[in-house]
Amino acid sequence: MELNKIEDILEKYFQGETSIAEENQLKKYFSSPNVAQHLEQYKSMFGYFSHAKEQKSTYEIPLQSKKRNVAWLSIAASAVVLLGIGTYYFASEQKNITAVASKTELGTYDDPEEALKATQKALALLSSNVNVGIESVHYIGEYEQSKNKIFKQ
Repeated sequence: MELNKIEDILEKYFQGETSIAEENQLKKYFSSPNVAQHLEQYKSMFGYFSHAKEQKSTYEIPLQSKKRNVAWLSIAASAVVLLGIGTYYFASEQKNITAVASKTELGTYDDPEEALKATQKALALLSSNVNVGIESVHYIGEYEQSKNKIFKQ
């Protein structure tokens, strides 16, 4: 009768459905000298569990201090504060620039003759720069003609 009960408990053990009391019965049975022949293979497993339970580890696990995490957190908070201050000053500087530009209204003239002179001056400057560019294009045209004569195309 006891052998059938042990086999049932062993089946439940491998299914993961045993209670602590049933597991203690299995340990007690497999630690006794009269174990059935066909269950002899499980004796070393339950013997190992009882032996491993008595062992203690002497290895010390070093604990990390939380000060390192606090240090990184304070550095990140400082960076955020500095970024916020920089953004505030940049935004206020942009407001000052737009305020000064709107007050002076650059590029507007009250006197039409003065506006005409400024326009003529700007167009003369543009014309001289365009003429320099056109002269460079003439050299390219002469080069094309010379190349066509040499290669007879």
